[in-house]
Amino acid sequence: MRRVSSDGGYSYSGTNYESQHHYSNKSWSIGSEMSRAAYNGLIGVILLYGFGLNVLLVTTCAQYFANINPIALIIGYLVLSITGIVMSRKSDNPWVSFLGYNLVVVPIGIVLSVCLQGQSVVSITHALATTAGVVTIMLIASTMFPNIFLSLGRILGLTLFAIIIVELLLAIFGVATPTFLDVIVAGLFCLYIGYDWAKAQSEDPTPDAAVDACVGLYLDIVNLFLRILSLYSRRRD
Repeated sequence: MRRVSSDGGYSYSGTNYESQHHYSNKSWSIGSEMSRAAYNGLIGVILLYGFGLNVLLVTTCAQYFANINPIALIIGYLVLSITGIVMSRKSDNPWVSFLGYNLVVVPIGIVLSVCLQGQSVVSITHALATTAGVVTIMLIASTMFPNIFLSLGRILGLTLFAIIIVELLLAIFGVATPTFLDVIVAGLFCLYIGYDWAKAQSEDPTPDAAVDACVGLYLDIVNLFLRILSLYSRRRD
């Protein structure tokens, strides 16, 4: 509230102004908005950083990680990944969110270093090329039709939950994942890429929003790659 002071000037008082002033300072310290081009560029850089870190772990530490107890590996992967996702989503600080992003990227890199052992270079190369092509198509489609992809959020979530339950049951009973399920999951994560990209574009272009978007897109792309790789491996066998 603005009041007239005794000397004829103006003074400000009241919690509304103070809270707005405090919020403004907090927002500035966390990170101001950037241009949309810079925002999308930052998303690309962070994603490339994550994939580069994965390549480093797979090519240099695969033998070491292969000796880790599988149960300990799975538990560690789940704990670190969930912690990283929660950190990224709950924090408004881009550096904290980036730490959360690394807590997702590193354990997945460790899992990849184990999963890719025994896979042929040809299959991995084909899967990478196919994944890159599909991602490009989905980003273009999502940019052109963002509202369509944003409307799929609830359906995608329910479908993913159902697939997780089915795959858990298959694992419990020792049944191999059928080919058609790999195709369904690959299609699901194609749609998730479009959804997460459209969601990222609907957010204010801040560094923290860019990091948060990368967590979802990174998980989408890795899961898509693994399913495509599984399909190529089945065809080779």
